[in-house]
Amino acid sequence: MVNEQRRTTHRSTRKARTRVRTAAAAGLAGTLTIVGLATAQAGQEEKPRPAKSEAKGASPLLDVDYKDGSLNSGIPGLTTTHAKAKDASYTVKSGDDHAIAHKVTLGDPDYVSDGAPRSESATNDVPEGKIEVGDKHRYEFDVLLKDWKTYESGDSDTGDIFFQGKHAGGNKPSFYLMTKRNSIAFRSPLLNLQATVVDDFTSHVNKWMSFRVDVSWTKDKTGYYKISTKMPGESGFTLRKTYENVQTFHPENPTDFGYIKWGLYRPDESIENGDVPTRVIYHDNIRIEDLS
Repeated sequence: MVNEQRRTTHRSTRKARTRVRTAAAAGLAGTLTIVGLATAQAGQEEKPRPAKSEAKGASPLLDVDYKDGSLNSGIPGLTTTHAKAKDASYTVKSGDDHAIAHKVTLGDPDYVSDGAPRSESATNDVPEGKIEVGDKHRYEFDVLLKDWKTYESGDSDTGDIFFQGKHAGGNKPSFYLMTKRNSIAFRSPLLNLQATVVDDFTSHVNKWMSFRVDVSWTKDKTGYYKISTKMPGESGFTLRKTYENVQTFHPENPTDFGYIKWGLYRPDESIENGDVPTRVIYHDNIRIEDLS
């Protein structure tokens, strides 16, 4: 009964919070102190920025654009990295404003968070960023692989996760996007689903790529995942893979909500395995829309 009341309250207040989100962020932008490293200058490779797109009939819930240069983009409750290294997360100049950078160095405990080498941001404490059964959401974001060492024959073939739809309570994710050798793959690990959505990103290193994941969040096999991409030079999104009639809300342990995470998570990598010691990734324009 408590969970049902909480869900009802959340749904009735979410739209009201969304309406005040823009005004609140604008007020905070003038007063927030930038956390972490001083803003770094981004290279010429980060321009031009991809144009934002809006789906017909979609209602914006959350827009994390880092315009104010702070680690939480002026959004109260937005979780920033738990890694202790000062440069595990920092903002960079990008186009007319800023983006967020996450860095992980293998073998260094200051880049370990929750027992694994990672540095991530998350919406677990942002009401508009939470996931509940029955939601239909669009997740859209830009990502740049900063000075990314590409795969060569003989290298370790483990991958780097850079975006997750996560079940709360320590559960495994519903889905994630990851680099795999020189490709980018979508995975739903508990459903044993995997699809390559970018065949070869090597020509796009240090350039902004855009991704879109549409999800109908269900506890039965009526849900869907739809994954689209927009590569540098492309004018619009291209649908790469659809999974229909799947159970998308499927935590192993009980939980009544989920959330999204972005950054860099390197769960299966180590110096001993010959993996690249340090990786850096940029994210920007993380957007959640209601497709209901």
